[in-house]
Amino acid sequence: MARGGPGQGRWAQGRRPAPYPGQRPVALSPDERARVLEVVNRPEFADRSPKQIVPRLADQGEYVASESSVYRILREEQQLAHRSKAKPATRRRPEPLVATAPNQVWTWDITYLATTVRGIFYYLYLILDIFSRKIVGWEVHQTESAAQAARLFRQSHLREGVARNALALHSDNGAPMKGATMLATLQRLGVMPSFSRPSVSNDNPYSEALFRTLKYTPAYPEGPFESLDAARAWVARFVPWYNEEHLHSGIQFVTPGQRHRGEDMELLRQRGTVYEAARTRNPIRWSGDIRNWTPVGSESLNPGKLPSKSRENSNKIT
Repeated sequence: MARGGPGQGRWAQGRRPAPYPGQRPVALSPDERARVLEVVNRPEFADRSPKQIVPRLADQGEYVASESSVYRILREEQQLAHRSKAKPATRRRPEPLVATAPNQVWTWDITYLATTVRGIFYYLYLILDIFSRKIVGWEVHQTESAAQAARLFRQSHLREGVARNALALHSDNGAPMKGATMLATLQRLGVMPSFSRPSVSNDNPYSEALFRTLKYTPAYPEGPFESLDAARAWVARFVPWYNEEHLHSGIQFVTPGQRHRGEDMELLRQRGTVYEAARTRNPIRWSGDIRNWTPVGSESLNPGKLPSKSRENSNKIT
């Protein structure tokens, strides 16, 4: 969208307005055309759109041409383009982040946990490794703050033994994510921050998928949490289940812990062997190849125009 201000509409309009009913446009004479160009390029109008220029001229008691004619002349003269402060604000897609192994790209977010008091929530902080889908850090607090997030990240970074300048951390644009304490912590640890575009939730799909899994698992409480300790106790049970028992569909139905430790390679090879043996024993039951148990490759955030295989992998987030 164009930036607010003097010229916001001039350049965004790709088509001239339609004539009024019954109106038959008459071509302007060369002198009238020259007059239009002289007026729209006056200093006070140079960065304004025809939508802005025409009524302002009328307020001054002047008429040079219809709005549609002004648009047409500007287009023909190749002046229907952004200039000066009329240039639009753009929101670029974040740079692609690709993980080929654990502890290269983490993503994190905060979700609400309902309490017994209406309008009051606890805040669950979760850090996820996108390659393995392992939850590498979590805490539940009564408030959101960059200081709490920074402490959790520092502890997780130390526990995982991540090398300096080896990790990127992706998040949305919330205050805890972009707070000075959090950013200073990332800088000290040599971690590259990455942020979603404002109001674009699918720039952070791994965290969103994790929260859906958490809140729709059968074990999730039917009612609100009665206390902070109760919320923490429930998450403390969920995380080991998710990391070590949950067969994740996005990583060939191994657990996040198995993939994080590199155990998925041998496990999936063994599954392939079992299927090959079953086909050998009873070939008439197989009409084609066995199920593909090839380990998932790299994982991507903000994939943009990455190769198709990487895009397919990045979509497997449930």
